[in-house]
Amino acid sequence: MEPVRAFIGLGSNLGDKKANLETAISWLSKEGRIDVKKRASYYCTAPLDYTEQDWFVNTVVEIETTLSPAELLTVFLSIEVRMGRVRGIRWGPRPIDLDLLLYGDAVINAPGLVVPHPRMSRRAFVMVPLAELVPDLYICGYGKAAHLSVELSQTQEVQKMAENE
Repeated sequence: MEPVRAFIGLGSNLGDKKANLETAISWLSKEGRIDVKKRASYYCTAPLDYTEQDWFVNTVVEIETTLSPAELLTVFLSIEVRMGRVRGIRWGPRPIDLDLLLYGDAVINAPGLVVPHPRMSRRAFVMVPLAELVPDLYICGYGKAAHLSVELSQTQEVQKMAENE
């Protein structure tokens, strides 16, 4: 199988948030069929949906992979479990969250796996770091990542972290 370019959203709001993201990215890169190409900056972001929790640290990584979307999802869930994620409150606190945002040009609508990610175009914590990596990326039906990033960050709190934070 030819490598596919994909984008993964990562977030954490429990424990050492930045270290959690770095651990997850490291574990992704150690999966033999995932090549982490680029990582956006880290961003502090206000929680959405379930707001009675601490702020998140989020980023997006670009990968090349020969894994299928379902295989990637299995890797993500394994990393989340190894890092102590327990699913309880929907959109609640968690040490790590990994979401498959885009997988090449694939459109998937299967139980437990929807690609492109169904809420990414409405979330600044995804679009701001994604736009940092690929500002001209067109999100079908919504426009370019850079435009969505600016639009969403006017109503959702997103703060770029300094590299030494």
